[in-house]
Amino acid sequence: MKKTILFITCLSAMVSALLGLQSCNLDVTPTDRYTDITVWGDVENAKLYLYDQYAVLNTFSFGRFPIGYSNSTDALTDLIKFTSTLSGNGTANMIAFNPSSITATSPTFAYWADGYKNIFAINNFLDGTQKYNTFADSTTKNLYHAEARFLRAYVYLWLVKLHGSVILLDKPVFDNNNVRSSEDDCWNFIANDLAFAARYLPETRPTAELGRAKGAAYGLLARTWLYAASIAEYDKKQFNSDLLTGVPEGKKSAYYKNAANAAEAVMAMEGKGIFQLLPKYSDVFYTKNNKEIILGFNFVRPSLTHTIDRDFSPPSDIPTYGAMGVPTAELADAFEMADGRKFSWNDPTMAANPYSGRESRFYATILYNGASWKGRQINTATGFEGYVDYGTQTEPKKTVTGYYIRKYLDSTNTDALRNASDQQYIDIRYAEILLIYAEAAAKTGQFGKGKSALDKVRKRAGLPESKAKNEEELMAAVEHERIVELAFEGHRYWDLRRWRKAHIVLDNMRVHGHKPVADGKGGFTYQLVDSDKQNRYFASNTYYIPLPVAEIVNNPKLTQIQGW
Repeated sequence: MKKTILFITCLSAMVSALLGLQSCNLDVTPTDRYTDITVWGDVENAKLYLYDQYAVLNTFSFGRFPIGYSNSTDALTDLIKFTSTLSGNGTANMIAFNPSSITATSPTFAYWADGYKNIFAINNFLDGTQKYNTFADSTTKNLYHAEARFLRAYVYLWLVKLHGSVILLDKPVFDNNNVRSSEDDCWNFIANDLAFAARYLPETRPTAELGRAKGAAYGLLARTWLYAASIAEYDKKQFNSDLLTGVPEGKKSAYYKNAANAAEAVMAMEGKGIFQLLPKYSDVFYTKNNKEIILGFNFVRPSLTHTIDRDFSPPSDIPTYGAMGVPTAELADAFEMADGRKFSWNDPTMAANPYSGRESRFYATILYNGASWKGRQINTATGFEGYVDYGTQTEPKKTVTGYYIRKYLDSTNTDALRNASDQQYIDIRYAEILLIYAEAAAKTGQFGKGKSALDKVRKRAGLPESKAKNEEELMAAVEHERIVELAFEGHRYWDLRRWRKAHIVLDNMRVHGHKPVADGKGGFTYQLVDSDKQNRYFASNTYYIPLPVAEIVNNPKLTQIQGW
């Protein structure tokens, strides 16, 4: 069965050179550089130029953005605690404790320059192939323009998630005299690009062209409309008075409906055998190019790898590395019992054996005291992998919560320093689509359909149906499922932002751990510990990240977002 996974590999040096290409008109063709006719007059060169743009997906792989470390996005929330107190490995902590470090001079969440470099390159492709009639027929042109517009939408989605109101460009503009568009116009611009992509991309592609297909376009479109609808519902101009930020509240129902429709388009492909939930949750992350993955980024040893195993494995795997970030008690406690009961430390039976009888996703996500890993039992009570209090060591490289990460780690990788890692990064998968649909359907009066989609995700985890009886309860169930189903996939921080709950959940809070204490009978009790030692804060003005001051200086028509 043909699948829809995106393969990215290292391309030729020529393609890298093309990224700096600018339009020019010459009487002769130089032999010492790449010119318009060199690229756009040759179909294969034009394709190589486009393929190189897919590398943008790696910018955001494994929740690395904005800090540059895998899982750093979730470390800004209640899911992961970074163990270091130093700048670099501990930067996520510094931002969580002190969001005032985010300024217009030093935005921290810096993607503006790189994002517009990507947009210029994509617009250059669209403009150049149109001008030089690169593709022989309209069908082929529409296909490759659909890919390009998908990528442009992907880049803009990140810019708008950060800033709300940004500059919209559909041509390779060379001047610095451009104004910001309204946030509503920005969401619609992204949606239009994705609708075009969904219209002209095929449902499946040959093996050599996997991933550049209709499902990815509809999946990203569903995510886009869900974000736009959430802003329309929850923002209400509470956090920023800028005239160009925010989405009119009256548009929320239409945008939720758009999100549901796009999700339904992906769900319809399940009946055609294109997408499905894998029977076993853990297989999703270790079976490359499987049917649950809608958009992914492939790594191939030795030329293109990452460092998940090196940076997050328990320290006995790699003594000089590992344990950069560890799961919190808040996340561990969110996983239910296998029979669907809520886990509680106040239940004596559960507390006596807290890691027994939990739902399957718990064991696929977290390594706990006593867990089996690479032929040994994890011991977070004493020894080399034992718990340490956060802050007592600057770079402990061991757990400060009593837990280690399991999800995405390769249990067969016995030498991560030499081998690095090649696990596939998953950007969109079918379970997320079902949860998008559950949320959007609930918001548009289709409670039954929404609950059915959510229960499908729960059923794969071996859990009973949700007990939600109304929209409010279903939304709570959706948030819960997005926490446990999508943990360490980089969604939590952006969910809290779009729901405008970050200042409620993350402000004046601390994450915790469970320290194992020997009970003298061969077992353990677990002591709740403070793993932050100070409060976290979320500044409400950071719902809209400031534009870089340098860009405003260079562009006389660009104004800063009010409040910055």
